[in-house]
Amino acid sequence: MSRVPPPLALMAELTHRCPLQCPYCSNPLEMLKAGQERDTAFWFGLIDEAAALGVLQIHFSGGEPTLRADLPRLIAHASMAGLYANLITSAVLLDEAKLRALADAGLGHVQISLQGADPENADRIGNYKGGHNKKLAIARLVPELGMSHTINAVVHRQNLHELPEMIDLALSLGADRLEIAHVQYHGWALRNRAALMPTRAQFEAANTLVEARRAELGARMRIDYVVPDYYADVPKTCMGGWGQKLLNVAPDGRVLPCHAAETIPGLVFDRVGEQPLREIWENGAAFETFRGTAWMQEPCASCALKEQDWGGCRCQALAITGDAAATDPVCALSPRHAEMNAMAAMEAEAGVQNFIYRRI
Repeated sequence: MSRVPPPLALMAELTHRCPLQCPYCSNPLEMLKAGQERDTAFWFGLIDEAAALGVLQIHFSGGEPTLRADLPRLIAHASMAGLYANLITSAVLLDEAKLRALADAGLGHVQISLQGADPENADRIGNYKGGHNKKLAIARLVPELGMSHTINAVVHRQNLHELPEMIDLALSLGADRLEIAHVQYHGWALRNRAALMPTRAQFEAANTLVEARRAELGARMRIDYVVPDYYADVPKTCMGGWGQKLLNVAPDGRVLPCHAAETIPGLVFDRVGEQPLREIWENGAAFETFRGTAWMQEPCASCALKEQDWGGCRCQALAITGDAAATDPVCALSPRHAEMNAMAAMEAEAGVQNFIYRRI
């Protein structure tokens, strides 16, 4: 038996193309063009390799995965291979016929992103006119077609005042689950940090609200909550631990331990087709670099929680300290922790409003 258990899930980033221009986009700063995307046969082969490796779930993502005309065929192939298929989408390019085709292909779960509850503000954030109402129309159809349904609500200073309405909206759409995720400051979000960073008062109010609504709603709708790292004291377990549970395949076939890993200089990412997926997962240099605990510096190396949080986020450590192997500055034991908190407060109070939109 391999020393590395198989990953639970595979994130298939089919494309970096997207009609929205979200200021917190998690795709790399240098996005891949359509001509660099791998074809249907490549993704069929990857799905087969993933199933043989022991992957249970596949998340079709992007960019906007519905831009791929072969998406129904990819979902059908994943379903036939025994993988549970999930679609992560903005939904603005879907209609009832397209959504029904995906359901018929075997799609089990749909995650739709919302930029807010107010249509005007939501469309401004995504820089896509009419997008909010298109999202709602598709979201209402998901449970009618028998698929599980998650609403992804990315929150920040310029929409947190709408959080009560966002929770009510997700409930009215028949969502099984609502993920309220504060912006994570990597990639393009880092460029917009000053316009997105919430105040501490907003953060604390959101925490109180989420706790109250969880208790009120109970099993009617699950609420998952991702706190803003810059105000936390304990780091999150990034991706379930680097190279522990998840892998990410970019549109050009490179295999990454997380979607933001290519921000870390010096990492070399193997490609499916040049190396077997199993070999990449078990022995790939990028996966081995921060897998486990041997790479850790102090205070992580001596920490009792090192096999729980696995050192936190490597991309965040790099962004704040310049060293991807440093203690995640979210941790209260990091020598950069106070600096991170002060930076957050300063940027939040500065009140920057204008977004830098990204275009491909």
